[in-house]
Amino acid sequence: MVRLFVAVSPPEEVLAAVEALPRPNISKLRWTTTDQWHVTLRFLGEVERAEPVAQALRQVPAGLRDAGVTAVDAVLGPAVAWFAGRRILQVPVAGTEALAAQVAGATAKWGGVLETVPFTGHVTLARVRGQGKGPANLAGTPIRAAWRVDEVVLVSSTLGAGGALYEALESVPLA
Repeated sequence: MVRLFVAVSPPEEVLAAVEALPRPNISKLRWTTTDQWHVTLRFLGEVERAEPVAQALRQVPAGLRDAGVTAVDAVLGPAVAWFAGRRILQVPVAGTEALAAQVAGATAKWGGVLETVPFTGHVTLARVRGQGKGPANLAGTPIRAAWRVDEVVLVSSTLGAGGALYEALESVPLA
């Protein structure tokens, strides 16, 4: 079994903008690292084998074309925000909704029932450790960046004490 998700990786200049955000030393927060920054299009969880999922993802570019999507332009920002409950600090990412829908369709037979919560593109910055909420004042820092998404990536995730370790298993070009 392998724990999988499908993601978009921002380019270096976008990662540099995220890295420039303030990251105060607050013991109740676990900050993510540069190698963990991505936009999850769909989390699949434990899957028997990765290759059938990778094969299904190869249909996504044709699905986008059939849906009339000629390009996927991701827009990061406009500001750092907390998800409801103030447990996950993130930067919103718009423009990847049609891509996420194609990925969900292509991978519908894995990961159990498709999510009932609407897709919300984002890059996770920090998670709250233990109980409670994160400091409200961490939200609102302006950030803006944009990029053309040129591929989706099938990623394996291994949980560990310092957070998850990710390995790209397959990249599927969108062009």
